[in-house]
Amino acid sequence: LIPVGKHFVREVVHQIPGRLYREQIFEQTYKCAACETNDGVSHLYQGTAPQALIPHSLATSSLVAELLYQKYALGTPLYRQMKAWRRAGLILSETTMTNWVIKAATIVQPLCTLLHEQLLTQPYLQGDETPFQVLHEVGKTAQSKSYIWIARSIRLAAHQVVYYTYSDNRAGKTAQQLYGDFMGVLQCDGYSGYNLLGATVTRVGCWAHVRRKFFDDACKIKGQPTITPPLKLLDQMFYLERGWRDLTPTKRKELRQEQLKPVIKQFWQWCDQAVATPKSRLGRALTYAQNQRSMLNRVLDYGEIDLSNNATERNVKSFVIGRKNWLFATSPAGAQANAIWLTLIETAKANGLDPRQYLEYLLNQLGQLPVFPTEEELAVYLPWQQVPDKKVWRDQEA
Repeated sequence: LIPVGKHFVREVVHQIPGRLYREQIFEQTYKCAACETNDGVSHLYQGTAPQALIPHSLATSSLVAELLYQKYALGTPLYRQMKAWRRAGLILSETTMTNWVIKAATIVQPLCTLLHEQLLTQPYLQGDETPFQVLHEVGKTAQSKSYIWIARSIRLAAHQVVYYTYSDNRAGKTAQQLYGDFMGVLQCDGYSGYNLLGATVTRVGCWAHVRRKFFDDACKIKGQPTITPPLKLLDQMFYLERGWRDLTPTKRKELRQEQLKPVIKQFWQWCDQAVATPKSRLGRALTYAQNQRSMLNRVLDYGEIDLSNNATERNVKSFVIGRKNWLFATSPAGAQANAIWLTLIETAKANGLDPRQYLEYLLNQLGQLPVFPTEEELAVYLPWQQVPDKKVWRDQEA
């Protein structure tokens, strides 16, 4: 037979499993023979190998980055990872992996601190918090609640930061510590703990929280939710906002004043006339909305702020998915390590980077810096800076 051509049949994708390999590191020793001839004293010189990521440990940047990615990006707890590592030929205990997570977190902690400082210089922020269980806290039972607090950049910010921090309480003093000297606009829910932030912070409410409570009222009867008058008006607000999502802040503010403001006015008119028992679903929805009336109305004044705080809630969800698998942290150090790694992973994703490769890059580089690196030394590792091979780090989900 004589070949006369070919035609396309199909395209397929193959997967090559990852592999582990062992590396032994030596330092070369040199001797200066001429020096010894001159003074009769041996002159020995020794090379300096790169610092170990964790002293006296098998841990490397690539190994720890994979462990962290599995836990925080994919929600696979350490005790389940043990079996996979064993099948790959590496026998690790859960205690060893936990120590790696906590010790490696101390290496990148200065960069997280710098991210927090950078975040507080932005004029618009969003925030939220969610409960978390920490077993061994001083003065608290294992069943008591601790919290993970989240502050993040708005969607339109040039430099995206998603910052997590652990606290053993939900008190307003934690909000004061988290937002520090921030002077700007903060979008958050109606939790009273934010009241301690003071006059330098202008709070804007979240209309998604309001809609959620009226939706709950509409669903009080089994079956399809009833489209109640307030729910219809709220849906109209979000419909308008979807059409303005990609506009400039100036144009969006202009359209809000022209088209959104009348709808909000109708919503408040309905709320003012509504009658409901305080403990009913409708009563609770009305109370929640009315208590935040001034903060909710401020969305008309800032075209930069979205109608809802859903961006932060998606970051909360990233933690909640992990929490369903980890269940708890054993110690405050473990809880703080969770916050550090989630900060780096979610910030990397927000800036379009592959979080797994970004973590390995940070562990490789920051592990070689002095114990107390300067801000200038750390700034080059911020996720919006030019980093090696950044073009291949793009996160396909971003």
